[in-house]
Amino acid sequence: MSLKELEPQLLALSPTEKAQAIQLLAQSLSNTWKGIEKTPGVCGGEACIAKTRIPVWVLLNARRLGIGEAELLYDYPTLSAADLANAWAYAEAYPDEIEIAIKKNEED
Repeated sequence: MSLKELEPQLLALSPTEKAQAIQLLAQSLSNTWKGIEKTPGVCGGEACIAKTRIPVWVLLNARRLGIGEAELLYDYPTLSAADLANAWAYAEAYPDEIEIAIKKNEED
């Protein structure tokens, strides 16, 4: 998709949505994601919730399987709702990376 194709959609966003889009783009450019870390040697260097060994792909795959946020928070008591929001935002920004991780780990 090109910027020219995206422009009408961007202009149609509410002010709040535009601010969120700007934040998403800034995070993408700086390769830093609030609450998400990639550490060599930890979970294969995959994107994880900060200070945990919980990969983003695991959470997204669980959600796809029908596990709700309340259950995820119960199953992972160290997680917060903000951690899940960060994971969903990261997964949305890097869908190919997450899909590859899910497929790779399904094969193991």
